[in-house]
Amino acid sequence: MTPIPHDRVRPRAPRRSLVFLAAGVLTMPVLSGCGEEDPAGRPVAEQDIAPAARDLVADGGTLRWAVDAVPETLNTFQADADPATTRIAGAVLPSMYRLDASGRPEINSDYVESAKVVEREPRQVVLYKLNQQAVWSDGREIGAADFAAQWRALSGKDSAYWTARNAGYERIEKIERGDNDLEVRVTFARPYADWKSLFSPLYPKQVMGTPDSFNDGARKKLKVTAGPFALKDIDRKGGAVTLTRNPRWWGRTAKVSTLVLRAVPRTERVEALAEDKVDIAEIDSVQAERIMLASRDKKESGAAGPLAQGDSAKALRSWAIAHGSDEKAADDEISARKKRRQAIAAYTVQQSALRGFTVRRSLEPAYTQLALNGSDGPLADERVRRAVARAIDREKLAALVLEPLGLPAVPVGSHLALAGQAAYADNSGALGGQDTDEARALLADAGWEPGGPLAPGRKAAGAEGEKEQRTERKNKDSEDSRNSEDSRNSEDESTYIVGQDDKPNDADGNLAQDGKQFKPGGAPGAYAPRGTRAPADAARGPLAKNGKLLTLRFVLPSGPGTESLRAVGARIAAMLERVGIRTEISKVADESYFKDHIANGQYDLALYSWPASAYPATDARPIYAKPVPAADGSLSVEQNYTRVGTDRVDQLFDQAVSTLDEAKTRALIRKADARIWAAAGSIPLYQRPQLVAARTDLANAGAFGFQTPFYEDMGFLKKGAQGPARPAGT
Repeated sequence: MTPIPHDRVRPRAPRRSLVFLAAGVLTMPVLSGCGEEDPAGRPVAEQDIAPAARDLVADGGTLRWAVDAVPETLNTFQADADPATTRIAGAVLPSMYRLDASGRPEINSDYVESAKVVEREPRQVVLYKLNQQAVWSDGREIGAADFAAQWRALSGKDSAYWTARNAGYERIEKIERGDNDLEVRVTFARPYADWKSLFSPLYPKQVMGTPDSFNDGARKKLKVTAGPFALKDIDRKGGAVTLTRNPRWWGRTAKVSTLVLRAVPRTERVEALAEDKVDIAEIDSVQAERIMLASRDKKESGAAGPLAQGDSAKALRSWAIAHGSDEKAADDEISARKKRRQAIAAYTVQQSALRGFTVRRSLEPAYTQLALNGSDGPLADERVRRAVARAIDREKLAALVLEPLGLPAVPVGSHLALAGQAAYADNSGALGGQDTDEARALLADAGWEPGGPLAPGRKAAGAEGEKEQRTERKNKDSEDSRNSEDSRNSEDESTYIVGQDDKPNDADGNLAQDGKQFKPGGAPGAYAPRGTRAPADAARGPLAKNGKLLTLRFVLPSGPGTESLRAVGARIAAMLERVGIRTEISKVADESYFKDHIANGQYDLALYSWPASAYPATDARPIYAKPVPAADGSLSVEQNYTRVGTDRVDQLFDQAVSTLDEAKTRALIRKADARIWAAAGSIPLYQRPQLVAARTDLANAGAFGFQTPFYEDMGFLKKGAQGPARPAGT
C-alpha cells in the first residue's frame, strides 16, 4: 500500500494505505446462530448521513463535494491513485461487491444477481450471474470479456502493465463465458478466500485490453463507464471534476443531475463552505467546533469566537492606549483596533453563512496505532516493547481524542478488523491491559535499572543482571548447562519468544480461539517471569543499562490538522515516564514524516493509522509479514514498518487466504491477530473520528463510516420536507 497524508483515508486503495491522525452509544454484540455472543459485535458508532426516502429528495441540482486535489489518474490500480480516484470510480464504474454499514461485503445487485463458489475440487470456481440490464455507456453488455481483460492486466504476468497491486488476480487460472452471455466463470489455480474483493471496480475491456490504454489512456479520461454518473469534464486549471447523470443507467436515477468534485485544501474548507463554493466537505476537529459554534445560538449578536476582544480589562487597556499621550502607541493601537474590527466583521459574516451547515460525525474505517520499531535499540527486546504497551492507558488516549467530539471512546481490540466487521474480535488480552507494575517488572527483567547511568562495576537488574553474574562464575556451570537451564525457565514460564513461535508445541490454546476472551495471566509472554518484582523506586527517575539511559525517539508530524496526534503523543510520553522510560519527541514536516522516518525506520515510537479492510487475509499480510533479507543485503519489510514479525503469523495468514470456509478464515485471522498483539510491534489505540460538514438540507450524505456511498440517492430535501433525525447520542 502507498502512504497517504494524515487527513485522508482511502477505503480500497492500491494495497493498504498508510495514514496518520490529526456520543454515540456503544452497542452490544449481537448473538450468533449457535447462541454465543458474536465477537465481531456491531460498529462502535453509527454512520451519520441524514438518511431520507428518495421521494423526499428533490430531483435535479448540483452537489459540490470537496476533495483534496484533482486526481492524477482515474485508474484505481495505479500507484498514484488517490481518494478522489476512488470516489470517481465508485460513481461511474461497476463493482461486484460493496461494503455495508458494518464493513462487510454485500453483493451489488445493480450489476450482479448472484456470485458464489460453485466448485471447490479440483479447482475453486466462482460463477457470476450478471444483471441482464447492466450495460456500458456505449451500449455493450458487461460480460466475460471485461473480466478477462482485467484479470490479464492485473495478473502480474505482463510487466508492460504498470500496476500497483495484483492481489488475488495472480491466483486466477482462467476466465470464460458461462452457459450464456450473462454468466462469467472464474477458475482459480489456487484457492482464494478473498475472491469477493476482485472486480471492484471493474473497468471496460477498452481500458484493460492493452498496456497503453491501461497505463496512459485511463489516467485522464474514461470514455466508457457504467454507473449512475458518467465523467463529463476534468478541469485541472479550475480544480474540478464534473460528473453528470448516465443516460444509459438502468438503476435508480441519480437525484442530483450534476456531481462536482472540487479541489479544496484542508486548511481552506471553512472558507469554501462559507463562500458557497462547496456543499459538503470532510473537516478537522477545529473546523468542526467553529461550525457547531455558528449553529449553537443563532440569536447571539456581537463578536464571538477567537477574534472577540476577550474581557473588559483588555478592552479598557485598549481604550487607554488609543487615547493616551503616546502618539505612536495610540496610532498603533487604533490601527490594530481597525484591523480587529475588520477581522471580526469578516468572521461574523462567515459564521452567519456557516449556520446553514451541520457537522455529521462518525468513526472512520481506520484506526490509529502506536508503532514500536523493533529493528534495533531497546525495542529490539520484546520485553521492552511489552513494557511500553503495558504502560499506556488506551482508554484514556481514546477519550482524549473522541470524547470532545461526542463520539464513543472505545479502544480498538484488533489489528486486522474493526468492531462490526466479520473478522473482528478483541484480542488485546494476548498482551494485557494497562499495568504500571507489570511494565516495570518487564523492564527489570530486561535489565533496565532505576537511578540513571550505572556506576562502574554495578550489575544490571533483573534477568540480564543475573545472566552477567552467571557468566562471571568460573567453572561452576558449563555453557551447555546454563543454556539448558535458561531453556527450561523459558518453558516453565510460557515466555512468548518473538520470531520463535512456530515450534511444534506452540500453545495456540492460550491465544485467540475464534474471538474467545483471555483469562487473566493466560497470554504467554505478556508478563515478566514469576518472581520478577518492579523496583520500588522505579518512578523516581529514568532507567539505565550498561551506562545508557532508556530513551526512545518519538517522531510526530508537525503540520496543520495533526494537533490531536501530537496531543496523544504527549500523553503517551507522560505515561511512559511514569515507568522510567524517557522519550525525545521529534516533530517533523508532514511531507517527510513517512518517507524519511517511518519507511526508513528512523524512529523508535511513532503514531500513524491503517484503514480497515474487509479482506484482511489479503490486505493485512504485507503489514505484518516477517521481514526477510533481500538480495542486496538490506531488509525487505514490505509494509511492516515496525520490523517485527514471526513465521507463525505468516503461516496463519497463508492458511487464512487459502481457506474457503469463511468461519475457518475468521478463526485463523483472529489467531494471527492475537500473535501480533503478543509481539507488541504495534498497539492499536482508537478509531479515527470522521467529521463532515454538510448543508442542513443535504440528505443521504455525510459521515458514511464503513458503508460504500449510494451516489444516486444523495440530494437536497424538497422544500418543506422534514429532515431526518440524527443517530442517538450524536
